[in-house]
Amino acid sequence: MRDSARIQDLIYYPVSEYRMDHGEGVYLYDVDGQQYIDCASGTFNLSLGYEHPEVVKAIREQAEQLIHVTSTFQTDTVNALVTRLAEISPANLTKVHLKVSGGSTANEGAVKMAQFHTGRRDVISLFRSHHGNTMLTTGMSGEAFRRAPFPMQPAGLVHVPDPYCLRCFYKQHPDTCGLLCVERINDFIDHASSGSVACLIVEPVSGSGGNVVAPDGYLAALRGLCDERDIVLIFDEVQTGIGRVGRMFAAEHFGVSPDIITTAKGLGGSGAQVAAILADDRLSGMGGEYHSFTYGANVLAAAAAVATLDVIGQRGFLEHVREVGAYIKLRLEELATRHRGIGEVRGLGLMIGIEIVDPHGAPDTGRALALARLAMDHGLILRTSRYGRGNVVKIRPPLVITRAEADLLCDRLDALFTAEAA
Repeated sequence: MRDSARIQDLIYYPVSEYRMDHGEGVYLYDVDGQQYIDCASGTFNLSLGYEHPEVVKAIREQAEQLIHVTSTFQTDTVNALVTRLAEISPANLTKVHLKVSGGSTANEGAVKMAQFHTGRRDVISLFRSHHGNTMLTTGMSGEAFRRAPFPMQPAGLVHVPDPYCLRCFYKQHPDTCGLLCVERINDFIDHASSGSVACLIVEPVSGSGGNVVAPDGYLAALRGLCDERDIVLIFDEVQTGIGRVGRMFAAEHFGVSPDIITTAKGLGGSGAQVAAILADDRLSGMGGEYHSFTYGANVLAAAAAVATLDVIGQRGFLEHVREVGAYIKLRLEELATRHRGIGEVRGLGLMIGIEIVDPHGAPDTGRALALARLAMDHGLILRTSRYGRGNVVKIRPPLVITRAEADLLCDRLDALFTAEAA
């Protein structure tokens, strides 16, 4: 068997020295038997944690019948998923597009739908946003470092300031700003776009960008702006969707109906690769030749997704997510009173961020990274914002976390901050 160093030489992308063996619920175990609470839920895609029995059962039974068939044909399993997604979506979203393989291709497909329907070109997105890793979604995402190595960026991408109230681009206060960050988008359209805007895409809670929660009224104001300008409004719910914020979709929490929702990650429950675009009927009609992928509408993944929706749809499940998330947030706010350098704790449901700051209140990226590295020694798997370039530590455990496990998570975080300060 090749040693770890040799394997690291062979793998194109960087991997850590940790070698994992198995998982159960919120816990991941390495080959030495060390237990970790996964505060990142894999890559935020293990909404039901590791090896959820209902998801495993559905995958096993489906694998014995049919793993994949071209999406040209119907199957009972895919039909069931389409039906369920239409049922749980906002009432105006009646079309389900499953022929995508992940969040990146779902977001790219949503933009294509908007362009196809409107006949217009430009895409508006927010600073710090993360919409995927295709060339288009890399360009749409609001981080220059992600675009820097690639000279062939798509045209027609307009980035506008995000509603990061703690560090407001316009130096305003949320109580008195009048949502200037929405109003000023009109200026970007009038002066920085081509004048041909197809859509505006937004994460209701930023994923990679620092767990910034859209402030009260922000998304409703975006809805109004898009209506006035006849712009398609897309909610990227790849991370916020399927129960993560304590509602099936964040759109429900904010009481705003977009024209399109994209969903992925949590839809697979315990890691199945599945994604979907949920669209208003008026955006239907784009042919399959314009956006379809070989492994889209995969039957095995659809079985996992149906099982995931069955679990999340159980009575009291989403209420549990809201209650445990609020409890963790309360404990973290108390922790912030005892440990230096925590500038803000923010989030919805089980999508929580801890902003790490220096003594002057400025972002402290180095310390956030140091905390994430040290966390492994305390039985925690942590990720930080902006691909390790940000100062926000993310707390997003699987939605099945119990109150006792939430206490253990917070106790370990407390010990981590104590050790880091020593």
